[in-house]
Amino acid sequence: MQALPDFKNITTFIFDVDGVLTDGTLLAFSTGEQARAFNIKDGYAIKHALKQGYRVAIISGRNEAGVRKRLESLDVKDIYLGVENKLDTFQNYAYYYGIDPDTVVFMGDDMPDLEVMQHCGISACPADAAIDICDISHYVASAEGGKGAVRELIEMVMKLQKRW
Repeated sequence: MQALPDFKNITTFIFDVDGVLTDGTLLAFSTGEQARAFNIKDGYAIKHALKQGYRVAIISGRNEAGVRKRLESLDVKDIYLGVENKLDTFQNYAYYYGIDPDTVVFMGDDMPDLEVMQHCGISACPADAAIDICDISHYVASAEGGKGAVRELIEMVMKLQKRW
């Protein structure tokens, strides 16, 4: 069993989409649309965190209108899709809002997330993340991507801060 990281100073959650908020499955339609399935419990946790004053941001390499609409329906304002350099986006986001990177937990699942995970306060990943990502993560969720990993992380942080 892994020791829990010190979540007491976390104020901001940042998530990748594919493999974190979804299970990584893409359904490609003849129209060109690419659909994904999101976990409703992850969505509840995101909305709850926002209501409790936490910042929530999304940084994803892919850019799909359906993903943006889902995130907007959860009241997420800081949505960065189609990002080529996630570290630059992370650093610009932190600078713009005056966020200390040490107060950020970032959950990613694959190599495009690696650099951000090395520059945030706490790195986290779903149970089914790539091996190299699991190896550098401070917290590996028991749930897989798209199956409650986001909820698990948010709930754990908020409970440890007595805000859930």
